[in-house]
Amino acid sequence: MPAISPARTTAFAILMDIERGRDHSDNLLRGQEVSVLSPADRNLATALALGVLRWQIRLDYHIRPLLNRPNAKLDSEVLIALRLGAFQILFLDRIPAHAAIDESVELTKQSGHRFASAMVNAVLRKLLNGSTVRSNFSEESPDALALAQAHPAWIVERWAGIYGIERARVICSRGQMQPALSVRLESPQVEDELAQAGVRLNPGDLLNAARTAASGDLTATEAFRAGRVRAQDEGSQLIGELAAFIGEKATRILDTCSAPGGKTLILAERNPQARIVACESNLRRFAQLSKRLAAFAGQVECRFADATTLSEESMFDLVMADVPCSGTGTLGRNPEIRHRLRPDDLNRQAERQCEILRGAVQAVRRGGCVVYSTCSLEPEENEHVVAKVISENQNSRQLSFEPHINSLLRKGILNSGGADRLLKCLTPQGALRLLPGSVPTDGFFVALIEKNL
Repeated sequence: MPAISPARTTAFAILMDIERGRDHSDNLLRGQEVSVLSPADRNLATALALGVLRWQIRLDYHIRPLLNRPNAKLDSEVLIALRLGAFQILFLDRIPAHAAIDESVELTKQSGHRFASAMVNAVLRKLLNGSTVRSNFSEESPDALALAQAHPAWIVERWAGIYGIERARVICSRGQMQPALSVRLESPQVEDELAQAGVRLNPGDLLNAARTAASGDLTATEAFRAGRVRAQDEGSQLIGELAAFIGEKATRILDTCSAPGGKTLILAERNPQARIVACESNLRRFAQLSKRLAAFAGQVECRFADATTLSEESMFDLVMADVPCSGTGTLGRNPEIRHRLRPDDLNRQAERQCEILRGAVQAVRRGGCVVYSTCSLEPEENEHVVAKVISENQNSRQLSFEPHINSLLRKGILNSGGADRLLKCLTPQGALRLLPGSVPTDGFFVALIEKNL
């Protein structure tokens, strides 16, 4: 049986896992089957898997007219083999066309679809010979922008209506880029350890504690494997820092949706005086969370619980509600989300988010605060949820993050450039809206609610 390169085999397997509804690509690409590859194969597998997911709409646009029956339903394995080959032909100049075609044909055969291999070969060779497919696409209208940047038209139309076509163009462009690998170090000494391993880090754009990988294979280091350096988007770190500062005098803190635990770790590190309850309702994620927070077992109680059913009323000084959401702020990191999400998912998510935020407001004491956050760009999941829950709770009000941003700057947690950028991201109500492209992070929304005395 002809050999297929490890990179293409792994990329094909990851794409099939995602097609079957498995975890986010960002998690799958850090799994065991990727970590055992050589650095070169690991980089290629990552580029192939994420590239296909990012450009899938454009790839299908080019592939479908070349089929004998353009509307025919293809088996998933056949379609993924076609997309892999098409992505290499159209977007990777350094990949020999014959390798892209031959291995896509072989992937088709070895996945049990030998009868379709001739069709895959013919379609990819037609694609290779069709020079017009490399022509530029217009981005003047939402529909044209959606095709050019391989985003669903309904999402782009929303963003253009909410933020304007220029901002929608920037958001889409960021969704087609590989985000920088942002990390947080256990201690300053870890940076020296990484340097000795050939890994160079750059300072964070917003936070003095954040770093981004500049060169070297960070994920192959012992420090990364042991958790002394942990991958965490700088926007996610910022939310943890804001919550930790707001709760700097807290003795009891609740994290309602704690997994994967990055923000909980910041709360624990910054607030050693506080007892923290970290909740998670998914059993697999709870097991991962408990393992990750094991070093803080004396301070953090990991609780397998649904955030909407907590019984501790008015017991916590600070509640962190980083709620499950559509994830539209993370399409660069998890590009497959765009293919799964449907318009009615937003209202369904909002109902659940309101339930969690109601529970958070109930759990915080009078005079305490709730930090509500999502990685969504959609108003239904953000300001609409906050406004709805506040309207139901006359003893709560929304506060501005502006004084807290200035305080974090004075304490040296934020750098001056980062503070200036964040002040420009404040909404009229004082929430933070981090749009991809306005800051070098994933997209986030963060609101601060105080329970009145």
